[in-house]
Amino acid sequence: GIEFINFDRNFSASAPSVAYALTVVTSDQETDLPVEISHNDGIKIWVNDRLVYEKVGKKEAKVVELERSIALTDRFTLHFQQGDNRLLIKSETQGNAWKVYLQPLPESKASLQFAPDHLPDVSSEVASLSNWLILGPFSKGINEPLAPEKEFIAGKIYENQGKPITWSVPRTELVGDVYGANPLFGSLVDYNYHTAGVAWAIGNLGQFTGEKKYLDYLSHYCNFILESVPAIAFEKYDLGRYSSRHAFLIDKPLLDFTTAPALPFLYRLQIEEKFENRKSYEAFVTNIQDYVRKRQLRLEDGTLARETPFKYSIWSDDMFMGIPFLLHSGLYAKDREKKKEFLDDAARQILGFSKRVFDPKKNLFVHAHYTENPGLKLPYWSRANGWAIWATSEVLLHLPKNHQHYKEILALYQKHVDGIVKTQDESGFYKNLLTDPQSEVETSGTAIITMAIARGLNNGWLNKQKYLSYAEKGWQALTTVIDAQGKVSNIIIGTMSSEDPNYYRKQPVAEDDSHGLLGLIFAGMEMQKLSRYK
Repeated sequence: GIEFINFDRNFSASAPSVAYALTVVTSDQETDLPVEISHNDGIKIWVNDRLVYEKVGKKEAKVVELERSIALTDRFTLHFQQGDNRLLIKSETQGNAWKVYLQPLPESKASLQFAPDHLPDVSSEVASLSNWLILGPFSKGINEPLAPEKEFIAGKIYENQGKPITWSVPRTELVGDVYGANPLFGSLVDYNYHTAGVAWAIGNLGQFTGEKKYLDYLSHYCNFILESVPAIAFEKYDLGRYSSRHAFLIDKPLLDFTTAPALPFLYRLQIEEKFENRKSYEAFVTNIQDYVRKRQLRLEDGTLARETPFKYSIWSDDMFMGIPFLLHSGLYAKDREKKKEFLDDAARQILGFSKRVFDPKKNLFVHAHYTENPGLKLPYWSRANGWAIWATSEVLLHLPKNHQHYKEILALYQKHVDGIVKTQDESGFYKNLLTDPQSEVETSGTAIITMAIARGLNNGWLNKQKYLSYAEKGWQALTTVIDAQGKVSNIIIGTMSSEDPNYYRKQPVAEDDSHGLLGLIFAGMEMQKLSRYK
């Protein structure tokens, strides 16, 4: 995580000044620690009284948020001895902002702890409030030496222009967090695509059943997220909490935290003409639309891409992360040109992904394709195939049948279904790795695939005589993982991509993980429709 010192919130940055921040870094071994740093104006850093970093002159602190990490502007190396190491920062403001970001990089194998209670006469209660002590401001320049550079005396009074100054704890604010969030990557309290997906699913359930409580859940969820934006922005940018569980709500450059989580907001705009804070919803959705059209990473042909684990990675997951949002943006748009732009983009995405991650020999999707290593073949992960077929079926559900790509997309869907059903386990489930006999059966992939097959039967895309039994066996299997209290089991948690099948085999499973709940709700609705039409 980032060590952040915001001198702005403790001292005025309106006039040229310097201030200090001090901590002790305890290392279990002697080590060189690469770190990234970003800061305003001049700075000096000492480790155990040795100057290790210095930059002077006017400078702006910048933080670049990447898909899975944070990048700071400069890099250097800190050398720590085994045991306690005193780390002192002297920071300058020339009268503007006054921030320091320091990010240890994961290249050192040492175990490190930042804790000021390893300083003389500083208690653990103080350390529980902050990793740092601060001292200032002093009306001096960065190159004018002051006593704190050579001493630490708790409680000693220094003076600046006749005013007393002593070491203190940085200003501390109450912040939001999540308690008892289990499972970690699938809880119903984090901001992400699968938690929002559950809200989208429950909203659809409300429309399907006419039950007000489900529509209320949709509106309560969306309102809560929108009301949280100012607090999360404050935490992220003023308090430097880039590693907060909630920080991904704002300006995260990844479809998992942009387009897919916006689906419940877009859905409410589509189904409800008038409600009190509709303009806030519109602004939220418009911002995400602007992101996916102008700032989201894409290949040259426009296909949505990632920069992890390699730049221009194509994940089957992103068919669900991005395509339904594009599609529903087109359905929602009032302007004819915008409507066409979004719908065409959604259709082209299906074809662009299929060129890279669909295996026509197996009629299955591999989990991902890396442009840096195109020969590397990843497994046929069940949930990735679920995300892919969900996106394809969503496009078929709403794309005009006279669209130039409709027939091609329908043919892809039918081939995919044909490939998937060949892997169905005799129990009715699908294995976590579809073609791997050593892999265990799993709930989320089974739920999404069952939904997509039932959807095809309901809309005439599939032959009932040939495919009905696969949907029914899939649903029957799913009923065995729902207990009397409604708890759903055997859902694989959030998963990265890998060419190693053992990575998927060893992934933990959890109960009530939202990755499984959203597909299960949609599967239930499609199966209910199917039972009406049989």
